[in-house]
Amino acid sequence: MRRTARLLAGTALAVAAAAPAHAAGSGRLDVYPSTVAPGGQVSVNTAACGDSGAAAGDAGAVGAGTFTLAPSAHEGEAIGQFRVPPSAQPGTYEIVARCAEGDRQVTGDLVVALSAAYEQVQPRGSVKTGVGGGLGPDPVQTAAGVAALAVAAAGGTWLLHRRARGDGI
Repeated sequence: MRRTARLLAGTALAVAAAAPAHAAGSGRLDVYPSTVAPGGQVSVNTAACGDSGAAAGDAGAVGAGTFTLAPSAHEGEAIGQFRVPPSAQPGTYEIVARCAEGDRQVTGDLVVALSAAYEQVQPRGSVKTGVGGGLGPDPVQTAAGVAALAVAAAGGTWLLHRRARGDGI
């Protein structure tokens, strides 16, 4: 009983100690979208700078220079934007934000991809699930499926009749 009480008390103390650290901010810089084509607009936000929420952003790694993060409508969060230069090369770049108060620094990753690789591809055709599909049945596949079912039914009936007559299987 004492061992359980100690374990629960230790867990409660660990949770209580971690709560202020979690409430003080996420400790990371969120980059949206995380993958962008050259020339695209990027938004960043963080809760790491506390109530003042102001920060100076640096996207110099990708060639976008500095930008400002200002307090947003969400309590304790700072948000900023920058544009990726059209001349940016594909790759992963580190974006940095330094809080105005204190010496806290947070980072996030931005992936620059070629526009052809970045665009979403819409699926086409039917789903290959057997008979039929998302856009309608294929007559050849339908005929093959019906034939396979007919052969299986005939074979099963024949085996059941042999068993019922006592011929053995």
